[in-house]
Amino acid sequence: MSGGKHAGSGGRSALRVETPARRTVLRLAIAGDLHGQWDQGDASLLTILAPDALLVVGDLADGDVRLPRLLRELELPVACVLGNHDAAKDASGRTLARMEQALGGLHCGWSLKPLDPVPLSVVGGRPGSAGGGFYLSPAVKAHWGELSLFESAQRISAAALQAPADRPLVLLAHSGPTGLGSEAADLCGRDWKRPACDWGDQDLQEAIRLIRKQRPLPLVIFGHMHHRLRHGAGQRRTVQRDRQGTVYLNAACVPRHGIDASGRPWRHFSWVELDHNGDVQLAAHRWYGLDGELLEQQVLLDSGGLVAP
Repeated sequence: MSGGKHAGSGGRSALRVETPARRTVLRLAIAGDLHGQWDQGDASLLTILAPDALLVVGDLADGDVRLPRLLRELELPVACVLGNHDAAKDASGRTLARMEQALGGLHCGWSLKPLDPVPLSVVGGRPGSAGGGFYLSPAVKAHWGELSLFESAQRISAAALQAPADRPLVLLAHSGPTGLGSEAADLCGRDWKRPACDWGDQDLQEAIRLIRKQRPLPLVIFGHMHHRLRHGAGQRRTVQRDRQGTVYLNAACVPRHGIDASGRPWRHFSWVELDHNGDVQLAAHRWYGLDGELLEQQVLLDSGGLVAP
């Protein structure tokens, strides 16, 4: 597990029973790149933790439609965007189409996903992205068609500007935007090939610029760039706040299932809490036991500002 801050067994004691509309804080559980690691233990854990919503950043199961169907069975609001691995090396686009169909209304690529009754709007970035600026894979082009960088950015920003102004807005993407650093350990830094470079999505960065000309954007969530760096080079930085106040969170803890030194199985969720103004009050990586015990926590940001670098 992470070498972050420990929080003991506080997972259960923090549970609350207020409805989302009455809470002063919205609590979001975020599942990073799944790569097949989702089961009934995750579903049961969410029942215990009772977040207001679950956000999933893609790379579900290399084309296995059973996993998106499990997400649809959850009894809480869910939004998901597909990742590059969800095409399963099928250039025809048929696998992507099956995955999107299996997700049903949970998929939010290039679109607005209201999370009623939770007072929150989620807009998806470009689905199927593998980062690297702007590139449409053959599978993405076959399923969703050709479009330019600017057209993709316009789709994202237009969806965001349809969201109610009195609700916080979250962007949910598979790959994060450009502009978050060019070192290997940065949020979207290329770590598998030298020289390191910024491997984020240019269309997402442009969409963010367009959105913030019209309304606040408190939070951008993504994955794709796994936390553990290649070649034993350590851990990636996973949070950043820019000058406009937007928080960027990389949730791609892979693997997200494991066993701790005491033999206890754990599950990883990133965790974000937003206040009624949409400001991020807490961002953390959390590792829970299957009974809801909080085994470990790495606090990235709290109400006082950034904690982790």
